[in-house]
Amino acid sequence: MLFDTVGGEKFFVDLVDRFYDGVETDQVLLPLYPEGSATIGARRRLSLFLMQYFGGPDTYMQERGHPRLRMRHFPYAIGEKERDHWLLHMVSAIDVSVAELPVEFQVDVRDELVGYMVNAAEHLRNQ
Repeated sequence: MLFDTVGGEKFFVDLVDRFYDGVETDQVLLPLYPEGSATIGARRRLSLFLMQYFGGPDTYMQERGHPRLRMRHFPYAIGEKERDHWLLHMVSAIDVSVAELPVEFQVDVRDELVGYMVNAAEHLRNQ
């Protein structure tokens, strides 16, 4: 499982922190976040979701129920521009995070994470 390969919770928390550090400065994405630049809640939710999705504990499901990603994101206008900005920050965060892993895991972990994120970002487009 990817969760174990990357060393567990810390990898995902660091990944999400790097991602949101970028989001907090992005004038295209920031208006989509109801909390604005106060992303503490969003960071926790995304970290828990990614941990669960990639084989970690099911804390997200226990706290929030089924992810229902399209439903949860539907109120926000997500078009190509928003998708591309989201992916820019996410792929950048993935690249930095993966570089800290043992070399033998870096390519496979990056491919799996980026593959999922590209599909998810496209799936959430509603414009």
